[in-house]
Amino acid sequence: MYEAYFNLTTKPFELLPNPDFIFPSKSHKRALMYLDYGIRERAGFILLTGDIGTGKTTLIRNMMQLKDERTIISRIFNTRVEPEQLLAMICHDFGIPAEGRGKVALLNELNDYLIEQFARGNRPVLIIDEAQNLSVDLLEDIRLLSNLETSDTKLLQIVLVGQPELRDVLALPQLLQLRQRISINCHISPLSREETEGYIFHRLERAGNRNAVAFSSDALDIVYRYSRGIPRLVNIICDFILLSAFAEQTTEIPGEMVRDIIGDLDFENYYWGGADASTSERSPETAPPAPARSGEAAELVATLRAVIDRLESLEGDFARMSRGVLDEMSEKVVSLENAFRFHVDETDSHISEIRRRIEKNQNLEVGTTGDCQPQDSPKGLLKRMFGA
Repeated sequence: MYEAYFNLTTKPFELLPNPDFIFPSKSHKRALMYLDYGIRERAGFILLTGDIGTGKTTLIRNMMQLKDERTIISRIFNTRVEPEQLLAMICHDFGIPAEGRGKVALLNELNDYLIEQFARGNRPVLIIDEAQNLSVDLLEDIRLLSNLETSDTKLLQIVLVGQPELRDVLALPQLLQLRQRISINCHISPLSREETEGYIFHRLERAGNRNAVAFSSDALDIVYRYSRGIPRLVNIICDFILLSAFAEQTTEIPGEMVRDIIGDLDFENYYWGGADASTSERSPETAPPAPARSGEAAELVATLRAVIDRLESLEGDFARMSRGVLDEMSEKVVSLENAFRFHVDETDSHISEIRRRIEKNQNLEVGTTGDCQPQDSPKGLLKRMFGA
């Protein structure tokens, strides 16, 4: 629709996993190197994982496109099947007649085929995509396929491709033998901020015009924040950016245009389910600002300002009220303290007077009798003194 306006030969941000557009990020280059090495060296099991949209399928298609004539590939992407169905699909992909045959017959046919290919110097490779959906039983059956080997080499290379939860499945105790047979293990990470920018211009260049549009630094920052470096989400945002720029007949991409698009797409809720990016590996500086449409921006700012002013006012009222309450409490404490001290002083005075009278009464009794006589108890003495 907009290709002619931007002098492009094709749409640069389609969602199809096109290997012609693969971007050599650090993570993708490492994964490609591991895959190539594992297949050439007949390493047995290879594990490749990555989040949704990071480019696993694109990478696999690129590998299939670049394979040499001695590499024969069977790719399985339907993993919600029974064990016999899986084995039949593998045989069919390798060109082995599978219809109407049982599991034992299929295994024998597959083994004979692999031996024949080994004798010819070929490398059969089985790629199982979406492997996180495989049951434990299916994974165990796949492990048994790795037993098809000669005395010194594997007859079949097996590549398990899936989302990160595949690693959780493989961590189960009953899959220990399979886990120990994985000789190459790689993970595709999201793009960095710099890689995201390089990815965008790489795809524009592959589509025919690297300078089709001019992104501001702010615009690129926003694309990265909301995509979180996931290539598929970068494609979605940038496709809408080109469509919006075409509608406005411009080649300049300011940050405000990208914010409007993010807001119109309700991107955070629709593509991330409202999940806070801070729960992932993303750092605070990459956390996206709340999207706002340009027509609402001034009203939103005014509302926020009013809320802030009101909060400051309430804070001041609370501080003043708190000081008044504290002053009143302090006065009451001082008053109680003074009353307590007065009561203590008065009690001490009474006790001293009682002791003085007791001592005087004892002296009087001694003087009258001439010797020591039994004396009243303090309680009896008090009764006599005060008539109580």
